Amino acid sequence: MIRLDEARLLEHAGTLADLLCDTVNGGASVGFLAPLTRAEALAWWEERAADVAAGRLAVWAACEGERVLGTVSLAFPGKTNSRHRAELVKLMVHREARGRGLGRGLLATAQDAAAAAGVTLLHLDTETGSPAENLYRSAGWTPIGAIPDYAADPGGVLRPTTIYYKRLPAAALTR
Repeated sequence: MIRLDEARLLEHAGTLADLLCDTVNGGASVGFLAPLTRAEALAWWEERAADVAAGRLAVWAACEGERVLGTVSLAFPGKTNSRHRAELVKLMVHREARGRGLGRGLLATAQDAAAAAGVTLLHLDTETGSPAENLYRSAGWTPIGAIPDYAADPGGVLRPTTIYYKRLPAAALTR
C-alpha cells in the first residue's frame, strides 16, 4: 500500500477514476449515481488533491504496476476538539481484484496509520446489507445502528446505512 501525497494523487488520478467508475457502475454505494463517467470520477479525484495537501484527507492505494486496484481514505475533522478521531471513507477494491485480501489490507493500513497519528476513534458508514459490512464486523468494528433511507444507491434507490466505530490504542497526537 502506498500513501498518496498531492502529487501522487494527481499522477494516479486517471486510474483512481477508473477504480471509482468500476465501483459505482458495479453497484457499490460510495456516494455516486450510475452510470458514473470517467470525466466525473476524474474531476472528483482531482478535487481531493487540495484536501490531501492541507492534511484534511489521507489516501492510500493498492497498486499493480501503475494501476490502482484499491483505495481507502481517512478524513480528519477540522475542529480542535475532534483531533482524536477520523472518518474512514471510500474503501474500494476493483471487481477484478476482489477476494485477494486487498480490502482487508487497505483497512489495516488506514487503521495503523490512524493509530500512529494519535487517532483513537474511527467511524464510518456503509450501506446496510452490503458485503462491506462483513469486512468491518470481522475487523472488529462495532455497529451503532442503521438510518433508513440515508442515501441513494447507484441505481437511485434510497437505502439504509449502518454506522460503525472502532476504538484504537491511545498514542500521542502527531497531527
